[in-house]
Amino acid sequence: MANEARPCPCDIGDRFEYGGLGHEVQVEHIKAYVCKPSTSTEKAVIVIQDIFGWQLPNTRYIADMLAANGYIAICPDFFVGQKPWEPSDDWSTFNDWLKTRDASKVDREAGVVLKYLKEQCNAKKIGVIGFCWGGMAVHHLMLKNPELKTGVAIYGVIKYFEDRYSLLHSTFFIFGENDDYIPLEQVTLLEQKLKQHCKVDYRVKIYPGQTHGFVHRKREDMNPQDKPYIEEARKDMLNWLNKYL
Repeated sequence: MANEARPCPCDIGDRFEYGGLGHEVQVEHIKAYVCKPSTSTEKAVIVIQDIFGWQLPNTRYIADMLAANGYIAICPDFFVGQKPWEPSDDWSTFNDWLKTRDASKVDREAGVVLKYLKEQCNAKKIGVIGFCWGGMAVHHLMLKNPELKTGVAIYGVIKYFEDRYSLLHSTFFIFGENDDYIPLEQVTLLEQKLKQHCKVDYRVKIYPGQTHGFVHRKREDMNPQDKPYIEEARKDMLNWLNKYL
């Protein structure tokens, strides 16, 4: 739950026990996890981590899922060697921790990864998805980086991006109805402002009954009532990427 003691409710009680199908590479000054499809492609997706870092098995599972659907998927360490948040960390220190990991200061790393995808993987159409902290980073990049052809921001915290709606390319925003950290009134305001200011395709979708982290964190067989929405959100994400890449 979101409260002063736990300002970001990224519960990893349902963390996947998952090893990953890809491999790790060094991309200039950052490490990254890469998974490629079985056939060659010019389409790639950058996967941006949540607060638990680029090595979280859940995030790698999503990268592998993208590769299985025909995309080169890369999950870089956008914390650039800084320690990710741990469930055992003191939540009273979270805001100080976050100050040194600013989701709106990812441009250098994004540039390095884009260069790698183009030069080393022959990618020509590149999109980006991100979860929680990574969703905020997607929102930022879709405002700033014209090389990224589309984005999917998955429960990216909106309050840090008030008055920032002039997206450069199509962007899909995914939220859970019962996300304690992203009140529905913020989602409604986002949609209203996008309608007023945004000149590209966008979509805002709220998934009934879902909480923060539902798309990439919950083990699908633990809560049968959530499984249809988890699957729907993943299908929607893939359909969005297929449409714009």
